[in-house]
Amino acid sequence: MTLTGLPDKSSLELPELPLTPTLTLDPSRTALIVVDMQNDFVDPDGSLFVPAAPSTLPAIEALVERARKSGARVVFTQDTHTSDDREFEIWPVHCMLGSRGWQIVDRLSPQPGDHVVQKARYDAFYGTELEHYLSRIWKIETVIIVGTVANICVAQTAASAGLRWFDVVVPADGISALTAFDQASTLRQITSLYNGKVVAHGADLNFG
Repeated sequence: MTLTGLPDKSSLELPELPLTPTLTLDPSRTALIVVDMQNDFVDPDGSLFVPAAPSTLPAIEALVERARKSGARVVFTQDTHTSDDREFEIWPVHCMLGSRGWQIVDRLSPQPGDHVVQKARYDAFYGTELEHYLSRIWKIETVIIVGTVANICVAQTAASAGLRWFDVVVPADGISALTAFDQASTLRQITSLYNGKVVAHGADLNFG
């Protein structure tokens, strides 16, 4: 069987990515969303370990601390499943409610004042209270998104944010994927489809 319309793998190139050098954000209108930095994804013993995820911890940790100090909102999403979840028809069992794999990694442990959103699907807006808090309670205009996995939960959450007209900002050193292509194509989609902005490093963001 011959498939048409598929490029020769040897000819695939990483998409060109527009980078914003630096950004200054109003902390009173900004929320940092840390997506699924849980043991099942970040710990080498996790059931769906992403090898690149641990390397993002220093950048994410630093950005979380800066956001807290500035007064920006900090939100952690927590992939959450029970034994009858249909997602296990797609993926191995992971992030079972109450398990060690479900817990957010110790290095990024949520602090008083942070908000944790438990979600059952890739998109942190789907079936959760996230939009209610961002829009109605906190009056947020800009969301910074970091975490894992870039082309799955990060991408779906960024898409939902963009479709709700939040300004989306993604630091490239704060997200991780299973392949370089997945990482780059995710950032390209965010900039091209939702007018999002990508900075190379979380340190390129200033909370004014």
